[in-house]
Amino acid sequence: MELILSICIFTLVFGGLALGLVLTGRPPRTACEGVSCIGGGRCDVCPRRLQTANSDD
Repeated sequence: MELILSICIFTLVFGGLALGLVLTGRPPRTACEGVSCIGGGRCDVCPRRLQTANSDD
């Protein structure tokens, strides 16, 4: 019974992510993108941001 319940929960989660992708046309936001969306600032320790900043130099 627990196995069926967990499969149903995972199916709902993956279905929600897929529905969001289909409706918005873009993948889910990362943590750093979410912070910039609410205007809380930038993530100073984000490895992606640091990598892009270093490649611009």
